[in-house]
Amino acid sequence: MIDRKALQKKIKQIEGPILVFGASGFIGANIMEEFAAVRDDCFAITHDANSAWRLKLLNVPSHHIVHCDITSQISVKNIIEKYRPGTIFNLAAYGAYSKQSDVRLTYETNVNGTVNILDNCTGVKAYVHAGSSSEYGTNCTAPKETDVLEPNSAYAVSKVSAAYIIQYYARYKKVPAVNLRLYSVYGMWEEPDRLMPVLVEKARVHTYPNLVDKEISRDFVFVTDAVEAFVDAALNMSEAVMGKSYNICTGKKTRMEDLVMLSRDLFSITDQPVWGTMQNRNWDLKDWYGDPESTNAELKWKTSTSLEEGLRQTYDWHAAMDYGNTVLTAFKTPKLNSKITAIIACYKDAQAIPYMYDRLVKMFNETKIRYEIIFVNDCSPDDSEEVIRDIAMRDHNVIGITHSRNFGSQSAFLSGMEIASGDAVVLMDGDLQDPPEIIPQFYKVWQEGYDVVYGRRVKREMSLFMNFTYKAFYRIFSKLSYIKIPVDAGDFSLMDRKVVKELNDLPEKEIFLRGLRAWVGFKQVGVDYVRPERMFGRSTNNLRKNIGWAKKAIFSFSFVPLEMLSYFGFLLTAISFVAMIFQIIFRVVYKNTPQGITTIILLVLFFGGIQILAASILGEYIAKIFEESKSRPKFIRRSVIYNGKKLDTATEIENFRQTVSISNTSKK
Repeated sequence: MIDRKALQKKIKQIEGPILVFGASGFIGANIMEEFAAVRDDCFAITHDANSAWRLKLLNVPSHHIVHCDITSQISVKNIIEKYRPGTIFNLAAYGAYSKQSDVRLTYETNVNGTVNILDNCTGVKAYVHAGSSSEYGTNCTAPKETDVLEPNSAYAVSKVSAAYIIQYYARYKKVPAVNLRLYSVYGMWEEPDRLMPVLVEKARVHTYPNLVDKEISRDFVFVTDAVEAFVDAALNMSEAVMGKSYNICTGKKTRMEDLVMLSRDLFSITDQPVWGTMQNRNWDLKDWYGDPESTNAELKWKTSTSLEEGLRQTYDWHAAMDYGNTVLTAFKTPKLNSKITAIIACYKDAQAIPYMYDRLVKMFNETKIRYEIIFVNDCSPDDSEEVIRDIAMRDHNVIGITHSRNFGSQSAFLSGMEIASGDAVVLMDGDLQDPPEIIPQFYKVWQEGYDVVYGRRVKREMSLFMNFTYKAFYRIFSKLSYIKIPVDAGDFSLMDRKVVKELNDLPEKEIFLRGLRAWVGFKQVGVDYVRPERMFGRSTNNLRKNIGWAKKAIFSFSFVPLEMLSYFGFLLTAISFVAMIFQIIFRVVYKNTPQGITTIILLVLFFGGIQILAASILGEYIAKIFEESKSRPKFIRRSVIYNGKKLDTATEIENFRQTVSISNTSKK
């Protein structure tokens, strides 16, 4: 059993401040718990407040939980420059679990994220990286660290890449870094859907979970021993170990049957295990255990907790935590590990764009939400393209798109929606009339299970006449539409990925997004906000454009104009028939009928006006049919700035679009 006092003594000796990247994860939370007990300069670095449920249950102070997206160079640089750490533990990873299926994010997190941190390790005394035994792949039976690596999954390939990156930075840039290849770590705070927590929870009611083949083996390491491995690696950092990888394992082969029989004896389970009721993962291998010889000798570390002791401690912790009502409930928080994409349609907004960017980043960082920002320059005549390019070159969480001509804000939003990688998308105008500070309210409501959260303008900072006009239009439009469309709701909204997918898949060319957003359905709700005045310049909308918007809305989502023509036709035919009867009666009975050219002219003008109105209404619908029949693209991109690189050839832009599309399709 581990000596807690000795561990705490060693923790006090580590060079501070200490940054724990991936602190919201299983092992990271255990590191934070152990370190917080003896020092106050350890900071939890996490990418998403919603994935930090462990830290919340541990009551880690909010000022010790820091938001950082390690896939962003600028985000990592800002954090390290602010805290100037002496020691960095990097446990941030993606792709280890079958539910983490975004291959692009696997490489961005495990490879690019590692590079971003190592690039900023000037002055750091120790960088300790959480590697994985998956790096050995098919060569997984008691390998030494010098044995050949045969990765058999995208995750394994990414972790191998990180190991070689660490080796390079240590040898050629003198960064004091080591890689710890963790085997099957278990214990307190592990994901509730993993083997050991499920086994323990079932043991508490004296039964077994679904089981794989009984001959499959693993090398189980208790989590407190794993924490001590990170401590020992930091304390024993030297030129002799820099750049190396070490196996964090017991060296003992434990078959599933051995584990189950041990659980039976420990927890008095009377049921009989049923083998093969759970399917193996496609990268699972039969004999997966390690060789800790080099680790024992060079890092002065070895396990001190037996499997029996570790299981007993885990069992007792589950009982003490009231596991089902606390840990399990927190773990099931909806939309865990979410990312938001903000899409900003820009036209004549060059002055406002930097303010929009600063306010968005500040908001995302304060709410600890992973983010992506897509600025769509709809061929603005000002210097919007240059402003967006400068921002996108600095922050790789920003994508800049420039259209070949002005296609309109609706096409600009669709252009961004097509490549957005977030779990939800926020649509915003670039003039700052859609306040970024409202997004946390959208996000909270989305977390509660709504698929669409739209902004409802309870007030506009404009003249009373314009306020009245807009409100009147929305109410008339809502009454005329054949679907229920929210009043006072513009494009400013948050939409779940599944809603975005349905909108992207719609074939129509004449787009009115706020109507289509209502048409696709799903669970929708509004959030009230005050729409401020435009910060810079004058609105690009004028009377003609506003009338155009009104016509687009009505002719896209209402058949009432056509119905009115039918009613007018019926009514006028009836009136004409009645008038003809009266004309005959007056002619025969009274020998006196109305005479004069004035009556004829008025009737001709009246019926002629009705005919022209009818023809114009029919023309509007026919024009929409004509526009749809041409099947022209909704937008054309002239250039894209992605990951700090400008793509401006047709081939580059198309390859980018296809790559992003494939990645987004694989996410869910």
